[in-house]
Amino acid sequence: MTIQLKLKGHEKNLGAGFLVTRLLPSAQLQSIGPFVFFDHFGPLMIQPGASHDVRPHPHIGLATVTYLFDGAVLHRDSLGSVQRIEPGAINWMTAGRGIVHSERAPDDLKEKAYLQHGLQLWAALPAAHEETAPEFTHTPAASIPVMSQGGFEVRVLIGEAFGKASPVKTFSKTVYLDITLAAGSHMELPPLADELALYLVDGQLQVDGEVLAARTLAVLMPGAPILISASTAARLMVIGGDKLGGPHFIWWNFVSSRRERMLQAGDDWAARKMDQVAGDAEFIPLPERRPQPAEAHAPDL
Repeated sequence: MTIQLKLKGHEKNLGAGFLVTRLLPSAQLQSIGPFVFFDHFGPLMIQPGASHDVRPHPHIGLATVTYLFDGAVLHRDSLGSVQRIEPGAINWMTAGRGIVHSERAPDDLKEKAYLQHGLQLWAALPAAHEETAPEFTHTPAASIPVMSQGGFEVRVLIGEAFGKASPVKTFSKTVYLDITLAAGSHMELPPLADELALYLVDGQLQVDGEVLAARTLAVLMPGAPILISASTAARLMVIGGDKLGGPHFIWWNFVSSRRERMLQAGDDWAARKMDQVAGDAEFIPLPERRPQPAEAHAPDL
């Protein structure tokens, strides 16, 4: 079989009724390539005056990857970055040894109704780069390479595919594609990485003849091309890359190859020792429950 595992995810309330579908991490699978976290939020109509802001919070040992289909988010971080995130752009934030950021509605949208829809992924950094300097990189939609052929279009968000290479710099081989297919079209997806998965955002698809339901993450068998056929207009994300070098610990917003480093980050945040987002005194407190040794790889997110 081409598909070796299907993940449907679970619903998570981030507050104020803002629901996301969380596909990774799961009890069945911790990672696909470097990706250890996968949230799909929306489509949700944000009403005037409603707040779905994410207050300042910390990260270590990972890179956040934010991608919107609709809406806008204002990113601010402890490096002084202030960036409006809009559809089609890739925003890669390297946490490294530590960064703090917030995600809020832009001022011009706070009193308007607007549609919010997108994905946020985390890529675990290789152990050799976990303590690298934090950095934020915005790649606008116009800078993302595109390949169109027949009834499908591929935007190469990260990595290389179909003769196109993304300008986004990573710490290990990483693949992230946004593919749209017209009804009745088909395409062949080559084995772009050692680990690869498909996520159907919407529409109806068959993968080597097997139906893939919307909002399902399908982990592929390695090493062979697959045929993707669209019964209706569809949008498909492809993620993957090199296999993580050894297990990673995940707790709250922290990822590390060393459990003690993850716990130290929690202590630092609780003691307010991490850099802050300038002009934003709010923060998300550390969860009271700390992971036990037996729960070393069980996320408390």
